[in-house]
Amino acid sequence: MARKATAVISYDYLTSLRSVPYGSEEYLQLRSKVHLRSARRLCDLCCANRGTFIKVGQHLGALDYLLPEEYTSTLKVLHSQAPQSSMQEVRQVIREDLGKEIQDLFLSFDDTPLGAASLAQVHKAVLRDGRTVAVKVQHPKVQAQSSKDILLMEVLALAVKQLFPEFEFMWLVDEAKKNLPLELDFLNEGRNAEKVAQMLKQFDFLKVPRIFWELSTKRVLLMEFVEGGQVNDREYMERNRIDVNEISCHLGKMYSEMIFVNGFVHCDPHPGNVLVRKHPDTGKAEVILLDHGLYQVLTEEFRLDYCHLWQSLIWMDMEGVKKYSQRLGAGDLYPLFACMLTARSWDSVNRGISQAPVTSSEDLEIRNNAANYLPQISQLLNHVPRQMLLIFKTNDLLRSIEATLGTRASASSFLNMSRCCVRALAKHNKKNACSFFRRTQISLSEALNLWQISLHELLLRVKGLRLPRWVSALLCWLFPVSLS
Repeated sequence: MARKATAVISYDYLTSLRSVPYGSEEYLQLRSKVHLRSARRLCDLCCANRGTFIKVGQHLGALDYLLPEEYTSTLKVLHSQAPQSSMQEVRQVIREDLGKEIQDLFLSFDDTPLGAASLAQVHKAVLRDGRTVAVKVQHPKVQAQSSKDILLMEVLALAVKQLFPEFEFMWLVDEAKKNLPLELDFLNEGRNAEKVAQMLKQFDFLKVPRIFWELSTKRVLLMEFVEGGQVNDREYMERNRIDVNEISCHLGKMYSEMIFVNGFVHCDPHPGNVLVRKHPDTGKAEVILLDHGLYQVLTEEFRLDYCHLWQSLIWMDMEGVKKYSQRLGAGDLYPLFACMLTARSWDSVNRGISQAPVTSSEDLEIRNNAANYLPQISQLLNHVPRQMLLIFKTNDLLRSIEATLGTRASASSFLNMSRCCVRALAKHNKKNACSFFRRTQISLSEALNLWQISLHELLLRVKGLRLPRWVSALLCWLFPVSLS
């Protein structure tokens, strides 16, 4: 079926556009229709094969910098509308892994899942002692089918490469090979959840559900049940009086800390895995982070180069942008690398990505240009460190959330990133300092840099308040001019 779908998609492109003048209005309209048809076929293929195919489809749906909008918008439904296992299959997995029937383990167990994903689905249940839990159950055939799926995808990727040499997706297959076994081990997911909860314990706005180890296996994971709305559900936030800017700020702080300071990154922040709520006791906005199967561990060298690169991007140090992009494998394609990383045009990168928010016209320009640079993008993705691929995916998913919330690319988020970079680099330098005097020097420099960032943020806020208008209004009130 997969080979047939690939052949149909390839034939559609080769025949539908052959007789139309390239670049004409008719060509562009027809190409969009072919993209949409092909994307729907690909989505149907992923749903039919389930498991690994859904996972790869979700990954493709996040490649906004690479794929046409028709593909990304069509494949994004796989994040929330993945096929479900039957209750008979769910009962079978629980019986095989926990050695008991559902009715012996739970007072109640909802037959309708809270959500279904590529590898598993989650049900709400109540334990015998009255505690409400979320039960994550792996789809029964995923383990056995995964190695065959990856082999088939490898064959398909090679076939696509023969038909369209400018498309190179073997890196995607390589990533699936490496990450899928980890994602299929729910005990590994539980350990990741506990590690990130401990790592980010300073953030009182973050909630990571507790794991019930006594009833967890490689295919069944029991967690504390925490209710909330999806992070892209603006209506839910409005009903519950949750500030979208506060949530966006929380996400930025969490991920900056993970990437720049700790080098341990949750790489699947699609809306189904990030919930929000008002804390039942404090009433404060809270972010609930779910699905801890896919993490990227960054090497220290990569993390520090990435810190330097973002510092250079934020503070318009173009020599630094070139230097650290090349250290991260971009070579002469460093301008394209910077654009992919920030989802901004090269002109915006040069003018400073924190100086002006992204516009719809800039978004359109980036997407249109991506189609023209497919060979270069493909080449770049093949040369950057493998760690960079999941960082790209994470960035894209976070940007998609920010775009939905209307908070994308705010100066505040860039400044929070810069704070984390300053702290991470200072921590590294202090660790390698050979004297107390040198460590003190680094600490003072760190404090000064953080103070400068706070001052810059304050000035931006004052500017946003339109202070001159306030002064003018105050003068008019103090010295009113009579009109009579």
